[in-house]
Amino acid sequence: MKKVAPIEERKADHIKINLEKDVKSGLDSGLERYRFRHEALPELNLAQINTTLSLFQRAISAPILISSMTGGTSHAGAINRRLAEAAQECKIAMGVGSQRAALEHPNQAASFKIRALAPDIPLFANLGAVQLNYGYGPDECRRAIDMIQADALYLHLNALQEAVQAGGDTNFAGLAKKIEKICVQLEIPVIIKEVGWGISAKTAKILAECGVRAIDVAGAGGTSWSQVEMHRASDKFNRSLAASFIGWGIPSAESIQQVRQGAPNMTIFASGGLKDGLDIAKSIALGATLGGMAGPFLKAAAISTENVIETIHLTTRQIQIAMFATGTGMLKDLTGEKLVKVG
Repeated sequence: MKKVAPIEERKADHIKINLEKDVKSGLDSGLERYRFRHEALPELNLAQINTTLSLFQRAISAPILISSMTGGTSHAGAINRRLAEAAQECKIAMGVGSQRAALEHPNQAASFKIRALAPDIPLFANLGAVQLNYGYGPDECRRAIDMIQADALYLHLNALQEAVQAGGDTNFAGLAKKIEKICVQLEIPVIIKEVGWGISAKTAKILAECGVRAIDVAGAGGTSWSQVEMHRASDKFNRSLAASFIGWGIPSAESIQQVRQGAPNMTIFASGGLKDGLDIAKSIALGATLGGMAGPFLKAAAISTENVIETIHLTTRQIQIAMFATGTGMLKDLTGEKLVKVG
């Protein structure tokens, strides 16, 4: 039987690989196939462009999410603290990485405890949905929520990652009913998040019927976790297995539209290969409420809080100018009519 690395070792590997290796999907996000229709006479004052919105009863300054990345190691704790400080300074939303490590090893909980640094922002706890088939239930979900005083809980879906990972948790049978029970029993909203291969219309419909309040599509086009697992694999068989899925998934632009089709009233978070504020603006025009990025913020947080703040400011300004140059004063008016499909 293959030796399975402890959770803490896996988390450290994940950070190192994401920072040092090429783990990009073989697919593009699909957002490059759209461009905005430029309006030479926008009839707007740039200074009055409004990017604010309310998310789970908290006000944020821009439709930007620091996507779930990490936790469970001392290095991850430093990264999370920098991300939280920047998110609070700029008033944007943030999700933490999977908290399973901290539930199973409470000494690692400190790497996730960032609420004191970010008292005012929407903050999302995170557990793997598949763990509901491995003994987890409402109590474990509440422990993760209480750990960071979260406003909502991410249950992430990572079937392909588990399938190509030595010793992965691959029993995804009957999860919908268990997700539904969690949605009913928890006091805060449940968000379902893919990790890089997108959500289809069929899955979105099932999740809506379960009572899920938001879906983070995390489509193909950014980090491919099968590529991450390829770099982690200790033998040729598992490296070859993981490498073969580099072109797998639903591109993010397509997944946003699929979710809108399958669950018309669902709140959608766009992520998966979003590079900047222009990609976030395109995602909103396609039907998302906000856009999440991981890689750009991880690289910035590896340096300093100030670098993260600078990245957020640049991203926000890109969104503002995209709205200005399309004659869009408010986020609710940033719709598909502003886009032209070019590919």
